[in-house]
Amino acid sequence: MTGTGVGPVILTLDHITVAYESEPVLRDVSFHVHSDQFTGIVGPSGSGKTTLLRTLLGAIRPQRGSVKPRPGLRMAYVPQLETVNWNFPVTVSECVLMARTKGRQWPRASKADRADVTGVLERLGIGEVADRHIRQLSGGQQQRMFLARALLSDPELLVLDEPTSGVDVSTRHDMLHLLADLHEDGISIVLTTHDLNGMAAHLPHLVTINGTIVAEGTPHEVITPDVLERTFGARLEVLEHLGMPVVIDDYHRISPRAAS
Repeated sequence: MTGTGVGPVILTLDHITVAYESEPVLRDVSFHVHSDQFTGIVGPSGSGKTTLLRTLLGAIRPQRGSVKPRPGLRMAYVPQLETVNWNFPVTVSECVLMARTKGRQWPRASKADRADVTGVLERLGIGEVADRHIRQLSGGQQQRMFLARALLSDPELLVLDEPTSGVDVSTRHDMLHLLADLHEDGISIVLTTHDLNGMAAHLPHLVTINGTIVAEGTPHEVITPDVLERTFGARLEVLEHLGMPVVIDDYHRISPRAAS
């Protein structure tokens, strides 16, 4: 799996500082996204992971520094499942279709729009649930639905916030392989994760963050006791298993700060 980023830069965060009510969440963060990048952003709760994603998407304006996307860059966002109102009266296909009709003066879907929805749902393996209400889906199906919605906008950069949070091991494994396939198709991917062993160790490029960037590199360069201690504030032991670093301490016991 490639994805460490050697292609052209498509987005740059240049020494940004972001604060809520004068309290800095991110301090002097510089970050580049390349056209061939597949990056996981890792850090404890309250470290600024979600804020970083929202800033690079343009949803938050930094107090200092700048965000510079390549002109015309197409970006799509997949939110955390916990932030979704699953009682909203909409089917899977209708939810996905909103990516195409949102913002239109006459938000009526064309035959081509509906065909594209059918195609992307089939590609992600959830075509059979197109007419179900969104609350009737499993966690893995819910995540694939929002991924389908993002893909309908034909993004060059796909941004995901904790895409494997709250799903079982099998679903996490499937999601990782699905994202790897999308990356092979030419989509640059940036995601956040707290899952050091199940997700982060399998990604080609990692950034650890705790208010500022602590380290950046391959999993072997980043998942080390020194870097993890500086990121999570506790000593975590790391072993190598089947060629990948494995964190053997229970890092979930680390006391989180306020939610990112």
